[in-house]
Amino acid sequence: MRVSGNDMCELIAFTIGDQEFCVEVMAVREIRGWTPATPLPHSPGYVRGVINLRGVVLPVMDMSQRLGMDRTDPSQRHVIIVIQTGSQLVGLLVDSVSDILAVAESAIQPAPDVSREMGRDFVQGIIPIEGRMVCLIQLNALFGSIESEAA
Repeated sequence: MRVSGNDMCELIAFTIGDQEFCVEVMAVREIRGWTPATPLPHSPGYVRGVINLRGVVLPVMDMSQRLGMDRTDPSQRHVIIVIQTGSQLVGLLVDSVSDILAVAESAIQPAPDVSREMGRDFVQGIIPIEGRMVCLIQLNALFGSIESEAA
């Protein structure tokens, strides 16, 4: 996680159902409205397909399904957060972007080890902020597992 000299990090929060999640702002390339994706044969169920992003083929991942929740039925209110980590560029289908957070690194608490559901593997930590709990998504784990499932 990129942290400035005062141990603060900036995150983009988004909603999936009634839950809030976030990713590092430095990994976000853009946020765009929902565009129907072209399905790919033999891809994992959480991969909605691909879209054309200014000449680049961008895979779109249904974050709800990826995190072990119900499959999203996308509408015009949904958004795609375009994320880059390393050389990978992926679109994350989410319900909405809710906030930009600046939090102290010390405020990020370890995720409780109460369940071993699929989504738990992708949660880096929990941030209690303004009376709500926001789950920090570990992008490297999310993307690394895509590569291994596609192989």
